[in-house]
Amino acid sequence: MATVELSFSALPVHVRTARLIVTAVARRSGVAEALLDEVRLAVGEACSRTVEAHRLHCPDEPVRLELTGAGRRFEVTVSDTVPGDDAAGGPPAPPDADDLDFGLGEGTAELGLAVIAGLADDVEIATTPKGVQIRMSWPAEAEATI
Repeated sequence: MATVELSFSALPVHVRTARLIVTAVARRSGVAEALLDEVRLAVGEACSRTVEAHRLHCPDEPVRLELTGAGRRFEVTVSDTVPGDDAAGGPPAPPDADDLDFGLGEGTAELGLAVIAGLADDVEIATTPKGVQIRMSWPAEAEATI
């Protein structure tokens, strides 16, 4: 099956559009209607986390998504390009919570990842010197049509 690629400017307003596109592709990939809200919410959390990271560290870089339906799975990968600053590739330390435009405090990123883990059937988070990738997947019952 083909891969759908999506990239958008690191602006919160584009997260809604990404959720709508991912939901449409998930539906066409055979994800059950009962799971579409979970797909939409998990992708929204991942995209919001990525938009926040980009706005703080690399606002001109786009947020990237890859959507695939291989086998009987629908998979979404959300990638940021915030470079790591240590040998393990961890993201740079964020500024003080007072410096955040959104009024978000400490632990917000971890809470978002916990929400994603609760919504997706399978989650993998990879941190590299080039950024973070969040891969989420759900079962696809029907034959994919994209």
